[in-house]
Amino acid sequence: MKTTFEELQAFVAVVDGGSITAAAERLGQTVSGISRALGRLEKKLDTTLLRRTTRRAALTEEGQAFLLRARAILASIDEAEEHMAARRRQPAGRLRVNAATPFMLHVVVPLVPAFHRAYPQITLELDTDELNIDLLERRTDVAIRIGALRDSSLNARPLYASRLRVLASPGYLAAHGRPRTAADLARHSLLGFTQPDSLNRWPLRGAHGDEWAIAPAIAASSGETLRQLALRGAGIACLSDFLTAGDRARGNLVPVLARETADVRQPVNAVYYRNTQLAARIACFLDFLVDHLDEPAAAA
Repeated sequence: MKTTFEELQAFVAVVDGGSITAAAERLGQTVSGISRALGRLEKKLDTTLLRRTTRRAALTEEGQAFLLRARAILASIDEAEEHMAARRRQPAGRLRVNAATPFMLHVVVPLVPAFHRAYPQITLELDTDELNIDLLERRTDVAIRIGALRDSSLNARPLYASRLRVLASPGYLAAHGRPRTAADLARHSLLGFTQPDSLNRWPLRGAHGDEWAIAPAIAASSGETLRQLALRGAGIACLSDFLTAGDRARGNLVPVLARETADVRQPVNAVYYRNTQLAARIACFLDFLVDHLDEPAAAA
């Protein structure tokens, strides 16, 4: 008997999800169904691909070797579906998009309903991660990355640049006073990032130059966490416009040291691998982002 698409899909989903339960949730199947598919696959191959426990599954050496071929087969099927969709002039298939949680929530998610109406045959999978991921390992089609790019093996499409501002809530400033210079920040509660250190160098001009290194009183890995803390009056933060445009418009966050703040903008890029012609489902998503991102509002 030959290996089926469903068996390959189940195997790869278990590897990507780390467990049979996670694979079942991802594929919308039962745990027993995924387990049976794996059993059939291993029986056909006459080898053990995964060592399974109650909590997770780990690849055997044979499983690691087979995984590369399984991914290639599934990618070929995706490409075949994409080719047929292109012939119908309607992009289709699964599109996996990764972004940091704040960008996903504040920029991508608001655009999803309109994108789905425009391209109903594309199935979106939205994944969030605060660190840069390996696109191949996570089977990701497009990742949105903020800041300077360091991976030269990726193709990148610039989306726009988002300005950094030093902000606080009116409640915090009423209780603690407004800093007049960067040096005054030493007497305030500062909200910063756990990593990288570059995000804790604020764009403040002065005798020290155009950057001011801060020591956070409270640190977090996500800009969304810092935004929520700032809104609740926990301190002063330096955040990107894409994250705070609505808060500033409503007056919930106000600029601090505006005259001393240099016009520093974080580049926002969509990155992807492209060994052949760019898949239609990826190309239309990138075009949609560029057409619908509200750069003037983000930079105001």
